[in-house]
Amino acid sequence: MHLLSASCVCAVLITALLRQVSGLETVIGLYGETLEIPCNNGAIKAEDVLITKWKYDKGKTLSGDLLIKPINQNVSIIATDEYRGRVGLAANASLLLSAAKLTDQRTFTCMVVADEDITEYPVKVVIYKTPAGMEISDKAEELEIGKLTKLGTCVAQDANPAANITWLKNNKPLVADGKGISIQASVLVDPVTGLSTTSSVLEYSAEKEDTDAQFTCSTQHTVGAEQVSSPVTFTITYFTENIILQVIAQDPLEEGDNVTLKCVADGNPAPTSFNFHLKGEVMKVEDGDTHTITNVSRDTTGEYKCSLIDNPTMEASKEITVKYLDINLSPSGNIIKNAGEALDLTLQIDASGESKVSWTKDNVKLDKEPKFTKVAYSDSGLYECEVTMGLLSRKAAFDLVVEGAPVIRQLSKRRGEDGQHKVLICEAEGSPKPAVSWSINGTLLDESPFVNGKITHKITVVPTANLTVSCTVSNEFGMDTRAINVSSLIEVVRMDKQDQSDDSDQTKLLVGVIVGLLVATVVIGLAYLVYTKKSKQGSWKTGEKENGSSEEEKKLEEKVEENSQKAEV
Repeated sequence: MHLLSASCVCAVLITALLRQVSGLETVIGLYGETLEIPCNNGAIKAEDVLITKWKYDKGKTLSGDLLIKPINQNVSIIATDEYRGRVGLAANASLLLSAAKLTDQRTFTCMVVADEDITEYPVKVVIYKTPAGMEISDKAEELEIGKLTKLGTCVAQDANPAANITWLKNNKPLVADGKGISIQASVLVDPVTGLSTTSSVLEYSAEKEDTDAQFTCSTQHTVGAEQVSSPVTFTITYFTENIILQVIAQDPLEEGDNVTLKCVADGNPAPTSFNFHLKGEVMKVEDGDTHTITNVSRDTTGEYKCSLIDNPTMEASKEITVKYLDINLSPSGNIIKNAGEALDLTLQIDASGESKVSWTKDNVKLDKEPKFTKVAYSDSGLYECEVTMGLLSRKAAFDLVVEGAPVIRQLSKRRGEDGQHKVLICEAEGSPKPAVSWSINGTLLDESPFVNGKITHKITVVPTANLTVSCTVSNEFGMDTRAINVSSLIEVVRMDKQDQSDDSDQTKLLVGVIVGLLVATVVIGLAYLVYTKKSKQGSWKTGEKENGSSEEEKKLEEKVEENSQKAEV
């Protein structure tokens, strides 16, 4: 295809049928950036386009040429004004406009020549710019409660269109109400750039709750994210309306502790000097709000006050209660008693409130207070009482030791499990711990722990003949002895070894003989007892003494007991 000359192009433009697309497309550009303005949006195929030309509306029905591109030729920039050096053509025939300005807000038209037809595609350009920044200036030094005061000025610089500013307190929008909140906005346009700077002035009547409140301003532009200024806070001043007296002490407050009184006033700036009223005495504190009472006692209990020095009628009061709990346990410490003696306990309690008493013996809780009319060995132990009143607690203790001569409570015997020996058991009480000895050599089987004055001693013996064995217990206070008859194991073994097939009559005969002998022995013993008693009666009548009669009686009793023991074993 041959190249078209400029005169030929003009002729085509003059003679061709002009068809204008209905409607007007709008393109938004960002200030200072490159803007791409589309041409025909693909309505005409690129291979059908002979010539592409861009122009713009200069106003007053005038237009200015920007560039032209004939088919198979390079782009020719024909702009001679502000657009020279700022325009270019994209591959899809869109107009590239660099460094967008507000003056670029006009209509740009793309002219396309195809098959001797000329089609125009006008596009309206709008340029937006977000504010250069948000900041609060002209801030107030402080805000006074109830007084409408200029808080500050919020500025949104160089925007298009002009920014709308919103004031916020703790991220919640403020709305002008004509009383406590007043907002005045103004817009200033830069004559060179055409950009707008918006200023918003907030007047605010503070409240006490505004202490530490954060004030900000923000704007949400047509394009871009929301912009928010840095937060600012203000000192809120107001006169003292309330005063409180605080008591700083550990709980519970008891004798010997320290207590600090602190006077707190809600004025701002806060008062720095106070009067403390200490049960009739006035203590003046300057450049401070506390007073400490050291080493309190129960006499410290009472009402305390604090007041403003420059306004004594504004005061606060607080009741202070010093708790106390004193106990006296008598007797206490180490207590030694003989078995059978009485122990009188006295527990005196002096408390500022209702108290509770609990007892333990050797760390085991008792159901009630211990009473000792006659102490026993089992009463020995460490007794502790605890008296509580709320969180206060006091303890006292005594260690009771019951002493006395040992006594054998039981002396018993049993056959060993293997039938080859006998077990002798001696059970005794006493304190200190009694020593246990036997009248016969044996093997120690077991000795129980010495608990509550009791001890049990076991030995094993193998008697080869009938014996009388005694157990002896002793300590520094005395001793006790008791005897028991132990039969020989040889006869038992012999009987066990007899032939099980012996005639049962012989066995019965043997048992009958043994029983007869035992009965005869008992009868003789009883007759002798009767005789000795009659003899004694005769002696008392004549005033004579029967030496040895008691010994004989004792021997007879031992003989009867021995026979009985033999019958058992």
